[in-house]
Amino acid sequence: MTWVVDALLTGKARRFGDKGEASAIAKSPVASPRRVGFLGIDGDEQADLSVHGGPDKAIHHYPRDHYPFWRERLADHALLAAPGAFGENVSTTGLVESIVCVGDRFRLGSALVEISQGRQPCWKLGHRFGIASVPATVVSSGRSGWYYRVIEEGTVAAGEALDLIERPLPDWTVARVFTLLIGGAGKREPAALRALADMDALATNWRARAEKLLA
Repeated sequence: MTWVVDALLTGKARRFGDKGEASAIAKSPVASPRRVGFLGIDGDEQADLSVHGGPDKAIHHYPRDHYPFWRERLADHALLAAPGAFGENVSTTGLVESIVCVGDRFRLGSALVEISQGRQPCWKLGHRFGIASVPATVVSSGRSGWYYRVIEEGTVAAGEALDLIERPLPDWTVARVFTLLIGGAGKREPAALRALADMDALATNWRARAEKLLA
């Protein structure tokens, strides 16, 4: 299965929060090919490496498919006129959380990437839109997007292919895992939490979250 990278986006960390907090959530499309390294796309930054970035969260993918939902909810907010509203690095159409699975491997341009976890929203999304309820709506709707780790470095540009290469865990869609670990369903499914805690493909912090929910 193949999709097209509608937009490739990067951003630099800059002052963002009311208390001087920095963020690189404001990302802009880039037209030229960019190197994809183990820590992300050349030219992209993360301000707080304790919650963003690192090997398990090198690249953020957010479906353009969700933008109509958000335009209806957020009264055609100006940020929704183009990709990048959610701080994503990769934008596509036709690929959503109920379709992709943890552990899925994709050829992104010439790089090989693997889905490691969904995106857990934080206050910065609400601050970016000027609407505090945005993170809660991400959780309740499951429109989270997801992160990739980089298995093989390479290059990618907008307009290039995103090819599904391997799906070792077809039962574990990003939507299901997000609902269990972030949406509150995990307490009712301890066997699923145990499976997630033992899942090598799942990001370390989400495996730890599964362990914590089992306690």
